[in-house]
Amino acid sequence: MINTTRYSRQIALEEIGESGQQKLQDARVLVIGAGGLGCPVLQNLAGAGVGTIGIVDGDVVDETNLHRQLLYTLKDCGKSKAETAKNAILKLNPELKVKVFAEFFNTQNACEIVQDYQVIVDCTDTLAVRYLINDLAVAKKIPVVYASIYKFEGQVSVFNYKNGPSYRCLFPEQEGLNAVPNCVESGVLGVLPNTLGTLQATEVLKIILEIGTVLSGKLLIYDSLNFQTQIIDFARNPKAIEKGFINGSMLLHRKKVVEDLSPEAFLEKCNQLGIVVIDVRETDEKPEFKGKNVIQIPLDKLEEYSKKLDKNQEIVVFCQTGQRSLSAMHYLQKSGFVGVFHLGRGIESLNNQLQ
Repeated sequence: MINTTRYSRQIALEEIGESGQQKLQDARVLVIGAGGLGCPVLQNLAGAGVGTIGIVDGDVVDETNLHRQLLYTLKDCGKSKAETAKNAILKLNPELKVKVFAEFFNTQNACEIVQDYQVIVDCTDTLAVRYLINDLAVAKKIPVVYASIYKFEGQVSVFNYKNGPSYRCLFPEQEGLNAVPNCVESGVLGVLPNTLGTLQATEVLKIILEIGTVLSGKLLIYDSLNFQTQIIDFARNPKAIEKGFINGSMLLHRKKVVEDLSPEAFLEKCNQLGIVVIDVRETDEKPEFKGKNVIQIPLDKLEEYSKKLDKNQEIVVFCQTGQRSLSAMHYLQKSGFVGVFHLGRGIESLNNQLQ
Protein backbone atom coordinates (compact mmCIF):
# COMPACT_ATOMS: atom_id res chain seq x y z
CA MET A 1 0.00 0.00 0.00
CA ILE A 2 1.17 3.50 -0.86
CA ASN A 3 1.30 6.04 1.95
CA THR A 4 -0.83 8.63 0.19
CA THR A 5 -0.42 11.12 3.03
CA ARG A 6 3.39 11.11 2.98
CA TYR A 7 3.58 11.42 -0.80
CA SER A 8 0.46 13.51 -1.40
CA ARG A 9 2.30 16.49 -2.89
CA GLN A 10 4.19 14.19 -5.25
CA ILE A 11 1.11 12.18 -6.19
CA ALA A 12 -0.66 15.46 -7.01
CA LEU A 13 1.65 15.89 -9.99
CA GLU A 14 -0.16 14.83 -13.15
CA GLU A 15 3.01 13.12 -14.44
CA ILE A 16 3.26 10.93 -11.32
CA GLY A 17 -0.06 10.17 -9.63
CA GLU A 18 -0.59 7.00 -7.61
CA SER A 19 0.64 4.77 -10.44
CA GLY A 20 3.94 6.66 -10.58
CA GLN A 21 4.32 6.52 -6.81
CA GLN A 22 3.79 2.77 -7.03
CA LYS A 23 6.62 2.58 -9.58
CA LEU A 24 8.88 4.38 -7.11
CA GLN A 25 7.86 2.07 -4.30
CA ASP A 26 8.62 -0.98 -6.46
CA ALA A 27 11.96 0.37 -7.69
CA ARG A 28 15.35 -1.05 -6.69
CA VAL A 29 18.25 1.42 -6.83
CA LEU A 30 21.90 0.76 -5.99
CA VAL A 31 23.96 3.72 -4.76
CA ILE A 32 27.70 3.05 -4.98
CA GLY A 33 29.49 5.47 -2.68
CA ALA A 34 27.95 7.09 0.42
CA GLY A 35 30.16 10.18 0.46
CA GLY A 36 29.66 13.69 -0.86
CA LEU A 37 27.50 12.65 -3.80
CA GLY A 38 25.95 9.58 -2.22
CA CYS A 39 24.53 11.42 0.82
CA PRO A 40 22.18 13.75 -1.11
CA VAL A 41 21.28 10.95 -3.53
CA LEU A 42 20.25 8.74 -0.62
CA GLN A 43 18.35 11.52 1.14
CA ASN A 44 16.36 12.42 -1.95
CA LEU A 45 15.61 8.86 -3.06
CA ALA A 46 14.46 8.02 0.47
CA GLY A 47 12.29 11.12 0.62
CA ALA A 48 10.73 10.38 -2.76
CA GLY A 49 9.77 6.86 -1.68
CA VAL A 50 12.10 4.65 -3.72
CA GLY A 51 11.21 1.34 -2.10
CA THR A 52 14.49 -0.60 -2.13
CA ILE A 53 17.89 1.07 -1.86
CA GLY A 54 21.30 -0.61 -1.78
CA ILE A 55 24.25 1.27 -0.27
CA VAL A 56 27.85 0.33 -1.12
CA ASP A 57 30.77 1.90 0.76
CA GLY A 58 33.71 0.41 2.63
CA ASP A 59 34.83 3.66 4.23
CA VAL A 60 34.19 5.10 7.69
CA VAL A 61 32.98 8.57 8.63
CA ASP A 62 35.76 11.10 9.22
CA GLU A 63 35.48 14.62 10.61
CA THR A 64 36.77 16.00 7.30
CA ASN A 65 33.62 14.60 5.64
CA LEU A 66 31.15 16.56 7.74
CA HIS A 67 31.16 19.86 5.84
CA ARG A 68 29.57 18.19 2.81
CA GLN A 69 28.28 14.72 3.80
CA LEU A 70 25.22 15.87 5.67
CA LEU A 71 23.85 12.45 6.63
CA TYR A 72 26.57 12.20 9.26
CA THR A 73 27.30 13.93 12.57
CA LEU A 74 30.39 14.25 14.74
CA LYS A 75 29.18 11.28 16.82
CA ASP A 76 29.35 9.08 13.69
CA CYS A 77 33.11 9.50 13.16
CA GLY A 78 34.80 6.12 12.96
CA LYS A 79 31.56 4.32 12.08
CA SER A 80 30.78 2.60 8.76
CA LYS A 81 29.41 5.10 6.24
CA ALA A 82 27.10 2.53 4.68
CA GLU A 83 25.58 1.45 8.00
CA THR A 84 25.31 5.03 9.26
CA ALA A 85 23.70 6.18 6.02
CA LYS A 86 21.17 3.35 6.28
CA ASN A 87 20.19 4.37 9.79
CA ALA A 88 19.89 8.02 8.76
CA ILE A 89 17.59 7.45 5.79
CA LEU A 90 15.45 4.98 7.74
CA LYS A 91 14.84 7.75 10.28
CA LEU A 92 13.73 9.90 7.35
CA ASN A 93 11.55 7.16 5.87
CA PRO A 94 11.07 3.95 7.87
CA GLU A 95 9.03 2.39 5.05
CA LEU A 96 12.15 1.70 2.96
CA LYS A 97 14.00 -1.56 2.44
CA VAL A 98 17.72 -0.79 2.71
CA LYS A 99 20.53 -3.26 2.07
CA VAL A 100 24.06 -2.40 3.17
CA PHE A 101 27.32 -3.50 1.55
CA ALA A 102 29.96 -2.15 3.93
CA GLU A 103 32.78 -2.79 1.47
CA PHE A 104 34.42 -1.11 -1.48
CA PHE A 105 32.99 -2.04 -4.87
CA ASN A 106 35.54 -4.23 -6.68
CA THR A 107 35.94 -7.13 -9.10
CA GLN A 108 35.40 -9.67 -6.32
CA ASN A 109 32.03 -8.47 -5.04
CA ALA A 110 30.59 -6.47 -7.95
CA CYS A 111 28.61 -9.22 -9.67
CA GLU A 112 26.86 -10.28 -6.50
CA ILE A 113 26.09 -6.72 -5.43
CA VAL A 114 24.48 -5.47 -8.66
CA GLN A 115 22.31 -8.48 -9.42
CA ASP A 116 19.08 -7.28 -7.76
CA TYR A 117 18.99 -3.65 -8.94
CA GLN A 118 17.44 -1.85 -11.91
CA VAL A 119 19.33 1.48 -11.68
CA ILE A 120 22.89 2.16 -10.49
CA VAL A 121 23.98 5.55 -9.15
CA ASP A 122 27.73 6.08 -9.51
CA CYS A 123 28.87 8.27 -6.60
CA THR A 124 32.49 7.06 -6.67
CA ASP A 125 35.72 8.97 -7.19
CA THR A 126 37.98 6.28 -8.64
CA LEU A 127 38.41 5.69 -12.38
CA ALA A 128 38.93 1.94 -12.09
CA VAL A 129 35.65 1.59 -10.21
CA ARG A 130 33.79 3.76 -12.73
CA TYR A 131 34.90 1.51 -15.59
CA LEU A 132 33.96 -1.55 -13.54
CA ILE A 133 30.47 -0.13 -12.91
CA ASN A 134 30.13 0.74 -16.58
CA ASP A 135 31.15 -2.67 -17.88
CA LEU A 136 28.85 -4.62 -15.57
CA ALA A 137 26.00 -2.24 -16.33
CA VAL A 138 26.47 -2.65 -20.08
CA ALA A 139 26.58 -6.44 -19.77
CA LYS A 140 23.45 -6.48 -17.57
CA LYS A 141 21.63 -3.66 -19.43
CA ILE A 142 21.33 -1.45 -16.33
CA PRO A 143 21.29 2.38 -16.65
CA VAL A 144 23.91 4.29 -14.65
CA VAL A 145 23.44 7.81 -13.28
CA TYR A 146 26.90 9.37 -13.00
CA ALA A 147 28.39 12.48 -11.43
CA SER A 148 31.83 13.73 -10.51
CA ILE A 149 33.10 16.84 -8.76
CA TYR A 150 36.31 18.84 -8.63
CA LYS A 151 36.79 21.94 -6.47
CA PHE A 152 33.95 24.24 -7.64
CA GLU A 153 32.82 22.27 -10.69
CA GLY A 154 30.85 19.12 -11.37
CA GLN A 155 29.27 17.08 -14.14
CA VAL A 156 26.30 14.74 -14.47
CA SER A 157 25.19 12.25 -17.13
CA VAL A 158 23.20 9.06 -17.63
CA PHE A 159 24.88 6.08 -19.29
CA ASN A 160 23.55 2.88 -20.82
CA TYR A 161 19.96 4.15 -20.84
CA LYS A 162 17.86 2.21 -23.34
CA ASN A 163 21.02 1.07 -25.14
CA GLY A 164 22.37 4.62 -25.26
CA PRO A 165 25.98 5.81 -24.87
CA SER A 166 28.11 4.41 -22.05
CA TYR A 167 30.79 5.87 -19.80
CA ARG A 168 33.44 4.51 -22.18
CA CYS A 169 31.82 6.39 -25.08
CA LEU A 170 32.43 9.68 -23.29
CA PHE A 171 35.68 8.76 -21.53
CA PRO A 172 37.74 6.20 -23.52
CA GLU A 173 39.95 4.29 -21.13
CA GLN A 174 43.57 5.41 -20.99
CA GLU A 175 46.01 2.64 -20.28
CA GLY A 176 48.56 4.72 -18.40
CA LEU A 177 48.34 5.23 -14.65
CA ASN A 178 48.91 8.96 -15.12
CA ALA A 179 45.22 9.12 -16.03
CA VAL A 180 44.24 7.79 -12.61
CA PRO A 181 43.76 10.59 -10.04
CA ASN A 182 45.14 10.38 -6.55
CA CYS A 183 42.28 9.82 -4.10
CA VAL A 184 43.72 12.35 -1.66
CA GLU A 185 41.29 15.24 -2.09
CA SER A 186 42.31 18.50 -3.74
CA GLY A 187 39.52 20.34 -1.97
CA VAL A 188 35.84 20.87 -2.72
CA LEU A 189 33.18 23.45 -1.91
CA GLY A 190 30.87 21.70 0.56
CA VAL A 191 27.60 22.53 -1.18
CA LEU A 192 28.80 21.32 -4.60
CA PRO A 193 28.35 17.55 -4.15
CA ASN A 194 24.95 18.21 -2.62
CA THR A 195 23.91 20.10 -5.75
CA LEU A 196 25.26 17.40 -8.08
CA GLY A 197 23.86 14.55 -5.98
CA THR A 198 20.41 16.14 -6.08
CA LEU A 199 20.67 16.29 -9.87
CA GLN A 200 21.61 12.60 -9.90
CA ALA A 201 18.58 11.76 -7.78
CA THR A 202 16.39 13.72 -10.19
CA GLU A 203 17.62 11.64 -13.12
CA VAL A 204 16.99 8.42 -11.17
CA LEU A 205 13.39 9.43 -10.50
CA LYS A 206 12.82 10.35 -14.15
CA ILE A 207 14.19 6.98 -15.26
CA ILE A 208 11.93 5.08 -12.85
CA LEU A 209 8.86 7.18 -13.69
CA GLU A 210 9.65 7.26 -17.42
CA ILE A 211 8.99 10.99 -17.61
CA GLY A 212 10.87 14.00 -18.96
CA THR A 213 14.14 14.08 -20.89
CA VAL A 214 16.87 11.91 -19.40
CA LEU A 215 20.51 13.07 -19.64
CA SER A 216 21.42 10.17 -21.93
CA GLY A 217 24.03 11.19 -24.51
CA LYS A 218 24.37 14.53 -22.73
CA LEU A 219 26.93 15.74 -20.20
CA LEU A 220 25.77 18.56 -17.93
CA ILE A 221 28.69 20.67 -16.70
CA TYR A 222 28.08 22.93 -13.70
CA ASP A 223 30.42 25.75 -12.60
CA SER A 224 29.24 26.80 -9.14
CA LEU A 225 31.74 29.64 -8.76
CA ASN A 226 30.42 31.51 -11.80
CA PHE A 227 26.96 29.93 -11.86
CA GLN A 228 27.30 28.66 -15.38
CA THR A 229 25.96 25.48 -16.92
CA GLN A 230 26.69 23.82 -20.21
CA ILE A 231 25.34 20.69 -21.88
CA ILE A 232 27.60 18.75 -24.24
CA ASP A 233 26.14 16.10 -26.54
CA PHE A 234 28.08 12.88 -27.12
CA ALA A 235 27.36 9.89 -29.32
CA ARG A 236 27.16 6.16 -28.83
CA ASN A 237 30.45 4.47 -29.80
CA PRO A 238 29.80 0.84 -30.81
CA LYS A 239 33.43 -0.18 -30.18
CA ALA A 240 33.33 1.30 -26.67
CA ILE A 241 30.02 -0.47 -26.01
CA GLU A 242 31.47 -3.74 -27.25
CA LYS A 243 34.55 -3.40 -25.06
CA GLY A 244 32.40 -2.76 -21.99
CA PHE A 245 30.11 -5.67 -22.83
CA ILE A 246 33.03 -8.08 -23.26
CA ASN A 247 34.67 -6.96 -20.02
CA GLY A 248 31.42 -7.13 -18.10
CA SER A 249 30.47 -10.54 -19.51
CA MET A 250 33.89 -11.97 -18.66
CA LEU A 251 33.49 -10.73 -15.12
CA LEU A 252 30.00 -12.19 -14.80
CA HIS A 253 31.13 -15.62 -15.97
CA ARG A 254 34.61 -15.92 -14.56
CA LYS A 255 35.57 -18.12 -11.66
CA LYS A 256 36.12 -16.14 -8.50
CA VAL A 257 39.77 -15.52 -7.71
CA VAL A 258 40.66 -13.84 -4.43
CA GLU A 259 42.62 -10.72 -5.37
CA ASP A 260 41.57 -8.59 -2.40
CA LEU A 261 43.71 -9.66 0.53
CA SER A 262 42.53 -9.65 4.13
CA PRO A 263 44.87 -7.99 6.67
CA GLU A 264 46.02 -11.43 7.83
CA ALA A 265 46.74 -12.68 4.30
CA PHE A 266 48.52 -9.42 3.47
CA LEU A 267 50.83 -9.62 6.50
CA GLU A 268 51.58 -13.24 5.68
CA LYS A 269 52.61 -12.35 2.12
CA CYS A 270 54.78 -9.50 3.42
CA ASN A 271 56.92 -12.12 5.16
CA GLN A 272 57.24 -14.49 2.22
CA LEU A 273 60.41 -14.51 0.16
CA GLY A 274 60.09 -13.66 -3.51
CA ILE A 275 57.01 -11.44 -3.22
CA VAL A 276 57.27 -7.74 -4.07
CA VAL A 277 55.07 -5.54 -1.86
CA ILE A 278 54.51 -2.04 -3.24
CA ASP A 279 53.19 0.91 -1.22
CA VAL A 280 51.57 3.20 -3.82
CA ARG A 281 50.85 6.01 -1.36
CA GLU A 282 52.66 9.34 -1.37
CA THR A 283 55.88 9.36 0.67
CA ASP A 284 54.47 11.55 3.47
CA GLU A 285 51.32 9.52 4.15
CA LYS A 286 50.86 7.91 7.56
CA PRO A 287 51.04 5.41 9.09
CA GLU A 288 54.35 4.15 7.76
CA PHE A 289 54.57 0.48 6.96
CA LYS A 290 58.00 -1.07 6.76
CA GLY A 291 58.99 -4.59 5.82
CA LYS A 292 61.69 -6.63 4.10
CA ASN A 293 59.68 -6.88 0.91
CA VAL A 294 58.07 -3.42 1.00
CA ILE A 295 59.07 -0.67 -1.42
CA GLN A 296 57.40 2.71 -1.78
CA ILE A 297 56.45 3.70 -5.32
CA PRO A 298 53.76 6.42 -5.49
CA LEU A 299 50.96 5.58 -7.91
CA ASP A 300 52.02 8.09 -10.54
CA LYS A 301 55.50 6.46 -10.63
CA LEU A 302 54.30 2.86 -10.83
CA GLU A 303 53.91 2.77 -14.60
CA GLU A 304 57.61 3.49 -15.11
CA TYR A 305 58.76 1.29 -12.24
CA SER A 306 56.71 -1.69 -13.46
CA LYS A 307 58.92 -1.92 -16.55
CA LYS A 308 61.68 -3.24 -14.27
CA LEU A 309 59.55 -6.07 -12.88
CA ASP A 310 59.15 -9.65 -14.11
CA LYS A 311 55.55 -10.15 -15.28
CA ASN A 312 55.53 -13.58 -13.65
CA GLN A 313 56.57 -12.04 -10.33
CA GLU A 314 53.97 -12.17 -7.53
CA ILE A 315 53.15 -8.59 -6.56
CA VAL A 316 51.10 -7.13 -3.73
CA VAL A 317 50.08 -3.45 -3.79
CA PHE A 318 48.54 -1.39 -1.01
CA CYS A 319 47.52 2.18 -0.19
CA GLN A 320 45.53 3.97 2.52
CA THR A 321 41.99 2.66 1.88
CA GLY A 322 42.38 0.22 -1.02
CA GLN A 323 41.18 2.49 -3.83
CA ARG A 324 44.51 3.52 -5.35
CA SER A 325 45.84 -0.02 -4.95
CA LEU A 326 42.78 -1.30 -6.83
CA SER A 327 43.68 1.00 -9.74
CA ALA A 328 47.30 -0.14 -9.52
CA MET A 329 46.29 -3.80 -9.55
CA HIS A 330 44.03 -3.35 -12.58
CA TYR A 331 46.79 -1.50 -14.44
CA LEU A 332 49.37 -4.22 -13.74
CA GLN A 333 46.93 -6.95 -14.76
CA LYS A 334 46.18 -5.19 -18.05
CA SER A 335 49.94 -4.84 -18.59
CA GLY A 336 50.35 -8.62 -18.46
CA PHE A 337 51.32 -9.27 -14.84
CA VAL A 338 49.84 -12.61 -13.85
CA GLY A 339 50.02 -12.66 -10.03
CA VAL A 340 48.84 -9.32 -8.63
CA PHE A 341 46.96 -8.80 -5.35
CA HIS A 342 46.07 -5.81 -3.21
CA LEU A 343 45.16 -5.09 0.39
CA GLY A 344 41.39 -4.77 -0.04
CA ARG A 345 40.68 -2.21 2.68
CA GLY A 346 44.08 -0.56 2.70
CA ILE A 347 46.58 0.12 5.45
CA GLU A 348 43.78 1.46 7.66
CA SER A 349 42.51 -2.12 8.02
CA LEU A 350 45.79 -3.11 9.74
CA ASN A 351 45.17 -1.04 12.89
CA ASN A 352 44.45 -4.03 15.09
CA GLN A 353 47.35 -6.08 13.68
CA LEU A 354 49.89 -3.27 14.11
CA GLN A 355 49.02 -2.37 17.70
